[in-house]
Amino acid sequence: MQALRDVAGPEGGDIVSAGLVEGLQVKDGLVHLALRARRDLVGRMERVAGEAAGVLKRQPGVLNAAVVLTAHRAPPAPDPLAAPPGVMRGHGEDPNGAKFLPSVRHVVAVASGKGGVGKSTVAVNLAAAFARMGLRTGLIDADIHGPSQARMLGVKGKPEVVGQTLQPISAFGVAAMSIGFLVPEEQAMIWRGPMVMGALQQMLGQTNWGELDVMVVDLPPGTGDAQLTLAQRVVVAGAVIVSTPQDIALIDARRGVAMFEKVGIKVLGVVENMSFFHCPACGHEAHVFGHGGARREAERLGVPFLGEVPLLLEVREAGDAGAPIVVSAPDSPGALALLAIAERVWAAVGST
Repeated sequence: MQALRDVAGPEGGDIVSAGLVEGLQVKDGLVHLALRARRDLVGRMERVAGEAAGVLKRQPGVLNAAVVLTAHRAPPAPDPLAAPPGVMRGHGEDPNGAKFLPSVRHVVAVASGKGGVGKSTVAVNLAAAFARMGLRTGLIDADIHGPSQARMLGVKGKPEVVGQTLQPISAFGVAAMSIGFLVPEEQAMIWRGPMVMGALQQMLGQTNWGELDVMVVDLPPGTGDAQLTLAQRVVVAGAVIVSTPQDIALIDARRGVAMFEKVGIKVLGVVENMSFFHCPACGHEAHVFGHGGARREAERLGVPFLGEVPLLLEVREAGDAGAPIVVSAPDSPGALALLAIAERVWAAVGST
């Protein structure tokens, strides 16, 4: 913070005294700084952000520094024609206008209403399956508080930084970016909303993705800031909702479908994960969490049902080992189910 007092603000004084420092995180030589930026000063604040990054990188022990801008605006006067409280803006109605990922043909969000349903497992296997299909594929781990794609892709190194741009890490033909690449696996990301959104926007807008056919975004569970940021700042081709068959998971899946409908994002369909357990010893199928609930819910909501993924030991082992099942055992029942789901998703978006 003392070093940042040497950085001049856009309207005089230094950025610390002017109250422009929104958040500062320092860990293992990595510094992440968030700066407030009024809309009318964004151009000048980009210069300030570059100077701040340079000052931070010159500090002893700092290996790299990332600076993001967060928009803070005064609340507008009430608009009698505005949507009532609780109704979000539609897809593409972000007042900032600028869109991330302009060189990606199709962005597919993978979401769940609650945690623990295997959303990240489905996301990484979808991405790996797309790559096997010959598509130029990217994967963003947008679950800042619970990143898992570094482990599931077997990535241990940190991404290269060229200027202010991160270079995605390639694994199994997938260009990937996750906060898990930048911090130790055991580190808790104790960040408030602005820092989380800053990190997500950096992965979206300050990563050298190049030209891609499809980008898979592994969203955090629920219906919060990350989902709304994606809807407002990215043109999303559609969302895949992951659920397990039991009622408690389906309740939250309904909320996910409703959220995407409110922001104008097409729901590509529902995946029933952990659909049944196939005993490797006797071949018996046990419906541990019930069976068919996601299919019935998809029919009730009027959205496609994309398929069932069985509860199999090899799927879990592949994720823990850092080799998605569609790559490590492509002929296994779990891989075949996930590959079929990927083909259905691509059929839904690839023709547009």
